[in-house]
Amino acid sequence: MTAWKAEQSADFRGPLDVTRAATAVLDAQDTVIGWSPAAERLLGYPPHEIVGRPLTAFLSPAPTPSVPPPPARFRGNEVRAALHRDGRELIVAAAVCPLPGAGAAERVLVMTELKDLRLWESRLALLHGLATQSPVGLAIYDTDLRLTWCNAAYEQEIGRPFAEFRGFRADELYSEGNFVTKGHPPTLDAVMRHVLDTGEPFLDLHFQARPPSDPETDHLWSCAYYRLQDSDGHVFGVCEDTFDISDRHKAQRRLALLVEAGRGIGTALDVLATAEKIPEVAVPEFASTVTVDLSRAVLEGEVPATSDAAAMSLVRVAHRSAGDADRRKPGRQPLSPPPGNHSPVEYPSGSPQDRSLSSGGLVLDDTVLVVPLRAGNSTLGLVTFFRGTRSAVFDSGEVALADELVARTAVSIDNARRFTRERTASLALQRQLLPQHVPKQSAVDLAYRYLPTDDMTGVGGDWFDVIPLSGTRVGLVVGDVVGHGLQAAATMGRLRTTVRAFAQLDMDPVELLSRLDDLVGQSAEDQWGGPDGPDGAYSDVTTGATCLYAVYDPVSRRCVMARAGHLPPAIVGPDGRASFPDLPAGPPLGLGGLPFEPMEIELPAGSLLALYTDGLVESRDRDIDHGLDTLGRVLSDRHASLEELCDRAVTELLPAGSTADDTALLLVRTRELDTSQVAEWELTAEPVAAGRARELATEQLHRWGLDELSFATELVVSELVTNAVRYAEGPLHVRLIRDRTLLCEVADAGHTSPNLRHSGEDDEGGRGLFIVAQLVQRWGTRYTRSGKTIWTEQAFPTTV
Repeated sequence: MTAWKAEQSADFRGPLDVTRAATAVLDAQDTVIGWSPAAERLLGYPPHEIVGRPLTAFLSPAPTPSVPPPPARFRGNEVRAALHRDGRELIVAAAVCPLPGAGAAERVLVMTELKDLRLWESRLALLHGLATQSPVGLAIYDTDLRLTWCNAAYEQEIGRPFAEFRGFRADELYSEGNFVTKGHPPTLDAVMRHVLDTGEPFLDLHFQARPPSDPETDHLWSCAYYRLQDSDGHVFGVCEDTFDISDRHKAQRRLALLVEAGRGIGTALDVLATAEKIPEVAVPEFASTVTVDLSRAVLEGEVPATSDAAAMSLVRVAHRSAGDADRRKPGRQPLSPPPGNHSPVEYPSGSPQDRSLSSGGLVLDDTVLVVPLRAGNSTLGLVTFFRGTRSAVFDSGEVALADELVARTAVSIDNARRFTRERTASLALQRQLLPQHVPKQSAVDLAYRYLPTDDMTGVGGDWFDVIPLSGTRVGLVVGDVVGHGLQAAATMGRLRTTVRAFAQLDMDPVELLSRLDDLVGQSAEDQWGGPDGPDGAYSDVTTGATCLYAVYDPVSRRCVMARAGHLPPAIVGPDGRASFPDLPAGPPLGLGGLPFEPMEIELPAGSLLALYTDGLVESRDRDIDHGLDTLGRVLSDRHASLEELCDRAVTELLPAGSTADDTALLLVRTRELDTSQVAEWELTAEPVAAGRARELATEQLHRWGLDELSFATELVVSELVTNAVRYAEGPLHVRLIRDRTLLCEVADAGHTSPNLRHSGEDDEGGRGLFIVAQLVQRWGTRYTRSGKTIWTEQAFPTTV
């Protein structure tokens, strides 16, 4: 017998109960012979007005057809129209009961207003539904906190007939449970005792336990407790409402995991950082241990081969267990490294991981769930979820959640892999485009900084270069291409390569910028006139790029410079005074129409020359003049090294790396070659000049201790002077420079270009430059306003 059936005999009297309904006693002719006070209250007739009158005086003789009949349990009763004493018509439910025994009273008519009957019936249906059909568990505990009644849902929850646990206390039914909410007494008995004593109800308390009906699974209930008392205030117990919210709680946890995963997974374009996020999210809420294994190719930015995923080379990149958090607490033993961290991982044949790799799908094996990381048609790796007990299996919803988490992670890892590949290519491009190891120069000491705006690729449109030139001179260049990122860097690379090639031809700054301007203008015209015109796709146009080129000679301490739309350099003298020379600006490259103008200045040894791009001194919230003043102030510190000055300039002008534009900074401190390292002579252009040049060169080499180079140098000087006498004009200038190599220069007033050629066996001449080229490391020609200079370089003997 259920608890509900046990209580069905209780007195649930309704509106047609004879003790409370309107009643009229009728004789055999349906004449009223008795009239109750309830009948007077219902219809308004006092007894003396109605007794002795026929039934039809106040009640219609036939049922009212427009009103639905009473419920089934009142079958045999009728709905009639009754006439009130004040003339109103009332719809009543009426029932006739025969009266046994002798006498005039034949039967009794019981009446109640139909709406009262309907209200009582709905309340009765409600009670019946709560007791038999409601999913909410209902239980009543008496003042001793013993169970006295429960509904069918509560009985099903316990999993036993009510008679077997009637009289139990709540803590006896759920001995291993506990509340997960706070702010109330800790046990079921204590909560109900508090309700009994104070009358204060508790609502939505979350209680977790394993019910007797399902002892292997944790359930979570939302509970409410309130005191029961009658109309006189007499307390007779506590009612407990319970609703199993386990499924809803799991759904909320799954949603919370997805939300947390959305906040954490994919926020960094780093393969390892992304892979480590899923164990952080899933442990311990979803699994006790999570491992992530990736293909080694993914770590290198490549796509794993799709032919045989089972043979994939995997490495462990992430591992997290539920016990890790406790072991990190003070006083606990330190964590040991996760097994196989970033080391190769192999799985035996037939293992869940092996089956997942072979099938390309997820594998559920009791408390182990393996989900492949897939992007497109490629398997990037595996995520394995472990649970500690055999009873904690993954249900279908949890499998779907794991699949969703891993799918999100796979997309993010693939994005990070693509970025790794692109960044590797970009960094390789940067290494090709910018000087990574600037060779030591006799002319200058130097330091530099390069800060691209595009932190993702690490390249931009600004560039600088330091170019060794003949005669111990050095070319210094800085430039700025419109735009940022890889496209700007590619354009910058072409310009830098062109500038370096022109510089190696010993062009002066004005000629170099003019040639570069013509080249950029032709490139722009070709591109705008091509298929990718203004209405087409992107065209990489270099128009608008700026450039500053300077050549410093440590022998004369002269610096010649010109600029194409670029900011002027900063110059700090040995006295620490900073200035920005009034160097004619010139138009940006590719615009044409205006000439470039040079400036030549003398720089005492120890002067500081700063070449930079506008990203260093100009920003949205700072005037460029303020940036130039700050740069000049920073560079005026005579005691700081070049590296320190670079760092200070970047720190003050770009706080916290807040650059809105690419930035390049090149600092050089000038040197001067000692007069003892240079020997120079002027000779007349006559046949005896070659012999005189040989004598002077041999004597100078002897003074420098370079006698081993005398033979080769005599030949070089003799051939170059002979050619100058024969094909050019005087006077002639011969110069030897003892630097990192031995430099020999012969200058004349001619502008014809010497040519290296192979002479025939019968030719009397033409072998001079060929002989020179065989004796030296390098040779070349540079042109000046007064003529040309042919120069050579020879390596020192190893004993020097």
